[in-house]
Amino acid sequence: MAEPIHITRSISIDPAEIEESFIRASGPGGQNVNKVSSAVQLRFDLRNSPNVPEPMKRRVAALAGSRITKDGIILITSNAHRDQPLNRTEALARLVALLRAGAHVPKPRLATRPTLASKKRRLEGKSVRSAVKRMRGRPSGEE
Repeated sequence: MAEPIHITRSISIDPAEIEESFIRASGPGGQNVNKVSSAVQLRFDLRNSPNVPEPMKRRVAALAGSRITKDGIILITSNAHRDQPLNRTEALARLVALLRAGAHVPKPRLATRPTLASKKRRLEGKSVRSAVKRMRGRPSGEE
């Protein structure tokens, strides 16, 4: 049996949850590209994974963006290398990085008020800009 893949100290996923399929890669490679299926398509069912807590699933789904399907399956394709094992390693590393990023709970933002000095700086900047724009206008007939 394969070892579990550790995401954090308390969260790890079973390698049996990850499904790999090998496809032909596009791009340069000569005759090799037409014969060998070196690209890897990795699928991980996030929605039905028993090892990932529900709040983390929501964060990972938001981070995954277009890499997640409507059914909650994360799809990662790797075809950067001409070697199948390197593509497998890279795809798995990208999945683990995505899950680790989703495991991080963001610190809630505390609303703060602008300081008096920052308000004054902002108003001074506005008046300087206003003066510059006023000087760009037509000269008045007072001369």
